[in-house]
Amino acid sequence: MDLLIGADGLARCGWAGSTPDYLAYHDVEWGRPVRDDDALYERLSLEAFQSGLSWLTILRKRPAFRSAFDGFVIEKVATYGDADVERLMGDAGIVRNRAKIDAAINNARAALDLPGGLSALLWSYAPGGRPRPTSYAEVPASTPESTAMAKDLRKRGFRFVGPTTAYALMQATGMVDDHLAECYVASGRPAGRAARDGAR
Repeated sequence: MDLLIGADGLARCGWAGSTPDYLAYHDVEWGRPVRDDDALYERLSLEAFQSGLSWLTILRKRPAFRSAFDGFVIEKVATYGDADVERLMGDAGIVRNRAKIDAAINNARAALDLPGGLSALLWSYAPGGRPRPTSYAEVPASTPESTAMAKDLRKRGFRFVGPTTAYALMQATGMVDDHLAECYVASGRPAGRAARDGAR
């Protein structure tokens, strides 16, 4: 179902109705512009950890991820060494995948090397003026912009970022707005109290 009418009478993207976690994420966070370097690094890292898993798994583990990775502060994670890798591999609260953990640390170091910062680089690939989709059939898995972003990131030493991961990042951080045209978020109406409370 592309569109869902909630108990509060608001029309939402259909995927938001499957769990309270998704409802809060949809209403408060997904598609809202994020421009802080550390916040974007967190989203990039979590998208990479999500590969092969459900996003719901990552959402539910996000508090543990934030604790384990020092709030995803780029300068802190960039200093991680072997002892930190072993600590993370022993943390049952996160996804314990060595390749993804290594990539998150590597990507923090690569982000530090960006002369203009991570936000400037990522947002340089945001397409302008694209209309919101009217159905899920119009939402792509990747785009020329996400393909170019992924290629540029890999060239700069980033790992675990392909065109699909890059596009999911663009959706999550407002570089593109894939809320359906009839979704209340697209109209700019404020989220309901229950959704805001659920996101805390």
